[in-house]
Amino acid sequence: MDALRPSALPLALCLGGMDPSGGAGLLRDALTLSELGCQPMAVSLAETLQNGLACLRIEAPAMDPVQRIETLAPHLVGRWGVKLGLCALGVKDFRRLCATLRHLAPPIRIWDPILAPSAGFGLHDGEDLRRMAADLLPMGGWVVSPNRGEAAAFAGLPLEAIRSAPVESLATPWLEAGASAVWLKGGHAHGDRVQDVWITREGIRPLETVPRLPGERRGTGCLLSASWLGLRLLGMDDLGAALESARRLRARWDIAFSPGGVGRAMFAPLPVLLETP
Repeated sequence: MDALRPSALPLALCLGGMDPSGGAGLLRDALTLSELGCQPMAVSLAETLQNGLACLRIEAPAMDPVQRIETLAPHLVGRWGVKLGLCALGVKDFRRLCATLRHLAPPIRIWDPILAPSAGFGLHDGEDLRRMAADLLPMGGWVVSPNRGEAAAFAGLPLEAIRSAPVESLATPWLEAGASAVWLKGGHAHGDRVQDVWITREGIRPLETVPRLPGERRGTGCLLSASWLGLRLLGMDDLGAALESARRLRARWDIAFSPGGVGRAMFAPLPVLLETP
């Protein structure tokens, strides 16, 4: 019964981009985590002009995110963790962010290393991600959850390697940079089957192989990594949380909508799902 008491709710600190439409970014993180019974807190690391059609512009936030995180520090005790997503901070400010996280020492940590929103304006390349990793990952304890495109860019592999590169070549650079585990998402691989892979220094663990679902959805990466954080905060282990996150995504795949009937479909909030026959 303790898990039902507000004072016992685990807390998830979401650091990422503000997608005003709610299809991805901090709003998607907050919806996902609250559905799991966690208390989300959010600090913007990137402001966007974005809707269901495309992202048109990305800028660093006007207010200092490090000061915002420091203001939240009294809340960051007990069961809590952090998710890092889209980041438009310059090198100096990102290093300040990393120093603050190192000091706060979140017990559970996941980085969803985003190159760009799924349509429209791009932000990072592989060199940017490698620079971020050099500042972030040496503090230890980070699970990194790239898709194959992000992993290929990080490894310096050509575009055609996205679908066919061996898992080892996509994951090893992250581990060498300091990641504790790499959750390599399989949606960009070839074929009509999808399989994620969990990789640590101890070895490679293929996860479930499932049929590829038709169409596309906005915010899949946000939903997966935020779900993983929430499930870990609720007591699941790393692998169990990854498997359950993927199952939750697939379970709600067919129930999606485009606000105003425009743009790519996004995931509906859980209360809508519960009311659907």
